[in-house]
Amino acid sequence: MGVAYIFMWQLFKENSLEYNFWYFFFWSIIFYLGLTFFSVPYVAMGYEMSDDFHERTNIMAVAQWIGQWAWVIAPLFWLIMYDPEWFPSADVAARELAIWVAIPCAICAMIPALFIKSESTLNEDYEPLNLSNIGGSLTKIRDSFKEAFKIKEFRKLCLSTFFIFNAFNTVASLTFFVIVYKLFNGDAGASGVWVSLFGCLGALGTTFIVIPIVTALSKKLGKKKAFMICQSISILGYLMLYFLFIPGKPWLYILALPFFSFGIGSLFTIMMSMTADVIDIDELNTGKRREGTFGAIYWWMVKVGYAIAGALSGGIIWLVGFDSDLATIEQQGAVDGLHAFFCFFPMLGTLAAMFIMRNYDVTEKRASEIRSQLDKRKSLNNGVNTSFYGLNKLESLMSLKGKSSYLTDVKDDISLDELKSAFQKSLSSKLHGICFSPYREGQNVNQRLSGTQIDERMEVIAPYTSWIRSFSSRNGNELIPLSARSKGLKSMIGAWVSDNEAQNNLEIESLIDLAKKGQVDIAVVGNEVLLRDELPMEVIIDYLKRVKKALPNTPVGYVDAYYQFVDHPELIEICDVLLINCYPFWEGCAIGKSTAYLNEMYEMVKQVAGEKPIIITETGWPNEGSENLEAVPSMINAMKYFVNVTNWSKDKGVEMFYFSSFDESWKVHQEGDVGARWGNMG
Repeated sequence: MGVAYIFMWQLFKENSLEYNFWYFFFWSIIFYLGLTFFSVPYVAMGYEMSDDFHERTNIMAVAQWIGQWAWVIAPLFWLIMYDPEWFPSADVAARELAIWVAIPCAICAMIPALFIKSESTLNEDYEPLNLSNIGGSLTKIRDSFKEAFKIKEFRKLCLSTFFIFNAFNTVASLTFFVIVYKLFNGDAGASGVWVSLFGCLGALGTTFIVIPIVTALSKKLGKKKAFMICQSISILGYLMLYFLFIPGKPWLYILALPFFSFGIGSLFTIMMSMTADVIDIDELNTGKRREGTFGAIYWWMVKVGYAIAGALSGGIIWLVGFDSDLATIEQQGAVDGLHAFFCFFPMLGTLAAMFIMRNYDVTEKRASEIRSQLDKRKSLNNGVNTSFYGLNKLESLMSLKGKSSYLTDVKDDISLDELKSAFQKSLSSKLHGICFSPYREGQNVNQRLSGTQIDERMEVIAPYTSWIRSFSSRNGNELIPLSARSKGLKSMIGAWVSDNEAQNNLEIESLIDLAKKGQVDIAVVGNEVLLRDELPMEVIIDYLKRVKKALPNTPVGYVDAYYQFVDHPELIEICDVLLINCYPFWEGCAIGKSTAYLNEMYEMVKQVAGEKPIIITETGWPNEGSENLEAVPSMINAMKYFVNVTNWSKDKGVEMFYFSSFDESWKVHQEGDVGARWGNMG
């Protein structure tokens, strides 16, 4: 980036205009590419530094305070560039100053990389860098943009920044013309230092007045109110600039600068602090921590505004009919029009931004509630009781310590291509069953499913399974068994049971109705109700008796963690078939021992099952998310587990439903980031 900046300004008058244009264009692309590579992680570091509502503002204030010094110093370059005692000409000045600016700035830019420690990525399971994966990354970036803009608070931040920054930069490029032609009748020489002072004093005002005040206001009144107050002050400043630009009295505009500076000077301190709060909302919704993505999107909006501002500046000059070759007295109307745009156009942008932000609702209270939910979710993975099931619940499984992998497992050192081939082979050879979740990204279990969506999702999985399992018989889920029948699939259909008695009755009646229509091959009453501690055993048994009485010719069972059947013999007695969920991942088991661990889970239930058949109704491995002791989510581990357990189930003749068909983003609220990414087909 530093080298590109130096080369970018090595322009010579002897070269043609066309050559200089393309030369500058080429090196500017290299420079801005490097700046982007630097800026995205740099901005993300700021978002990562604190999860405290007010400390985030302090961090952004310090960053902006340091950054403002560039704007204090940069206007002074105009003074020395045209001073023959410093440089013989402006083009020589540009070439030499580029070197002296680039070297110290590049060194300073490398300081975070040199002194901020981070974890090594040498042993991380990253995808190889190739064109195919780069294309996939671009798709992920596009999807991340879509997800980010679904958050209304983030949309407000981006749009309000766009209006304020765009309006400011539109007129900022007119500053020279307004000062020279409004105050000095078009005589650039007579304007002296006044053009430079406008930017320099404005930046000094931001540094020593605006940033400290906005930080204090944010702590005292909250971020939104601080934003509104500062932007209101800036409107006053723009009005003052309109009345204080008096020919022959240039010093008067200095009175307006402290007020004017509150607009752009407070913007990024507040907005970047608010963005950090919004990132928490995104993590709560998706389970992903994406500081880099949000930083990139936010600053992309800033750059788009900057680009549009350049075009608008030219449009304003054309609209008012301004001609830099004419003196003010020859085009007074055009100069007055330019001055009016200079003052009132930013006011319009500011008012638009304030309107957008009027109902921004991420208060300190709400931010604290979000943070509390995130902390609670993360506590599930604190290494003491990491499992949703309970770490090493059955003492006999402790014997697996040091035990080797199961006989049918793939080799530990299998290549990625070999693993993909084995995965595809296992998938194509048809599973016994798959847990069917028809929800799309962004949907949740409270939304009613359409028959069209169910059919579309069923079409995807039908070639790879003989059975499907559903979890509910209402809200559109009652359409699942008929869709499965149309694809030649058998159905294990569930009634979702919780601590809501009224809803339980509706679910059970719907399940009974579906079974009586001949659409249900195995009826399931409840899923992990004991695990969630939502109902006593007596109520569950009563529900099972009720369904068995209504459906004497349909096998009826209850689904829960495998050990619940060991702990509760009465469950074995009442169920026609034992339906067990087995997750080595949730018990912190390493991928290399996971098949053997699953086998132990199954064998424990088999020892107490008597003559009752056993079906594994859920098992799987997440493809991304937080680690759980020795259990590491990754796409490679998910593929390994899938291949290994399907081999195991066929070797032992165990009926098994794999979890799950598709990712379920809504599960981040119950199981954290890892709970959402168990899908085998997207």
